[in-house]
Amino acid sequence: MKKWLLFIVCNSLIIPVAFAQKSHSNLADTAASRANQQYIERYKENGELSYTSPLGEIGAPSKYVLEGKLTTIYMLLGTKKLPIAFAVIPDFTVRVRNERSAGVRTPSFRLGGLAYFRLNEDSEHYKYAELGFTHHSNGQDGDFLNPDQSINTVNGNFSTNYLTVSYRYGNFTRHASESRLYYSFNNRFGLEWHKWFNYEQGLKNDYGFTRFLYNFSLRRYIRYGQKDEKYQQNNSVNRTLEKEALRLSLEISYAVNKMADYELLSAQKRLNTEVSVNYSFPFMHNAFFMLASGYYGEDPYNIYYRDRYGYVRFGISTGLKQD
Repeated sequence: MKKWLLFIVCNSLIIPVAFAQKSHSNLADTAASRANQQYIERYKENGELSYTSPLGEIGAPSKYVLEGKLTTIYMLLGTKKLPIAFAVIPDFTVRVRNERSAGVRTPSFRLGGLAYFRLNEDSEHYKYAELGFTHHSNGQDGDFLNPDQSINTVNGNFSTNYLTVSYRYGNFTRHASESRLYYSFNNRFGLEWHKWFNYEQGLKNDYGFTRFLYNFSLRRYIRYGQKDEKYQQNNSVNRTLEKEALRLSLEISYAVNKMADYELLSAQKRLNTEVSVNYSFPFMHNAFFMLASGYYGEDPYNIYYRDRYGYVRFGISTGLKQD
């Protein structure tokens, strides 16, 4: 009788503990799965915007009729089961020259892969790391230099490959999941590294192969309620549409590798920076009016990298959105 009593007491203690541990494990798994899904949207939101700009960079040594940048994110791996994700990111930039033939000459083509590593489970105070590899070229195969040793910007070859390592973190204003109007503050610290991979040899000691990167953006979001009877029958709540209405951005990069004619503090060659405003009027959907101003110590448009100038750019832009 004592043995049976002891057996019953032990089981009455062990079984609840076992169920509690299982319940706790399930809750942890659910929280991790939810975070994995929510972070996919953060990765997309932090992607670059595409744009179309009449006149391109106003202030550049060359004059342009039009500039266009087209980029997107192909999220090939993004599952609630894993805290990592992977995307392929193409980026095409062209500048149509203000010449009789309105030629492009050397378009900029970038194609890369980017791996994301989630570092916490709070998507409203997110932290994650990125590791990317990118190929950058201009689609030309002519000699890099002209006979007079100037750079061949007509059909000269430009190519390089690089790794990017970044840490991103950001915060959304409180109760973002409930507010109609809210903001996010987003930061990125990164390093761009070229020298381990193939590159056009004419760039040696003359190009920013190692760059420190910093980006900041302030974004304003608006939610719109939308009545949907079919949706409400099953959910008893209104579906909402979300729109990014404003993006204020700062981008800074600084080359720190050895250059033949420039010291480490020669910011006129090593510094690239841009401040931009992208504003979406109420009648616009997933589109912005864009205004940007900046300075290129090294023009990122492939073989034109020796151009240094301040500029203004205006036009329209667009990016991935969250519905």
